[in-house]
Amino acid sequence: MNFKKAKTSIGYFFMSVFAIFIGLYPIAFMFIPEDQSLLSSKPEYLLQENWYLIAFYTHIFLGGLSLLVGFSQFFKKLRKKRLGLHKLLGKIYVYAVLLSGVSGLVIAFFASGGIISAFGFGALAILWLYTTAMAYLTIKQKNIDAHQRWMIKSYALCFAAVTLRVYLPIFLAGFKMEFIFAYRIIAWLCWVPNLLVAEFLIVRPLKTTHL
Repeated sequence: MNFKKAKTSIGYFFMSVFAIFIGLYPIAFMFIPEDQSLLSSKPEYLLQENWYLIAFYTHIFLGGLSLLVGFSQFFKKLRKKRLGLHKLLGKIYVYAVLLSGVSGLVIAFFASGGIISAFGFGALAILWLYTTAMAYLTIKQKNIDAHQRWMIKSYALCFAAVTLRVYLPIFLAGFKMEFIFAYRIIAWLCWVPNLLVAEFLIVRPLKTTHL
């Protein structure tokens, strides 16, 4: 194994670990009281609205599912040896993104931090839905290269769930920022750099971005 391939393998390993850990994180909401979770920053009237809670839990649980099944789509060996499984996981990913993205767009209007956070998370939801839709349409057209490019972008946006949870403790505990101020920054920071990294990977030969 040469250095470039080893570096790629290490990158995929850490991506997988974070995807699994954060993908399973929503299960914790079943045991954490609302006043100790992200919902603690929401106004009481909102927490009494069933439609909001349904949208919130749909977003985080299916977003977690997207993380869990999405990273497997990048493994070349899986695509070659288990094409049927690859297609099944791809369909699960698309449906999960559809429901999580739409519900995420709904709750973005009520994001902590006001309009700055709302626009950040709203833009993330729209772009996530768009890139995933393009990944689906291009594979239906049997345009594999375009499909892979759109999937890289889609999963980079999906991975915002990971980077958000990485940045929060850094900004709150490390930089000693107030939650609302930090949240406004992270609403954009959690996904914009991800998308830039995805674009960087795309301009390189695709074969170097997959195992």
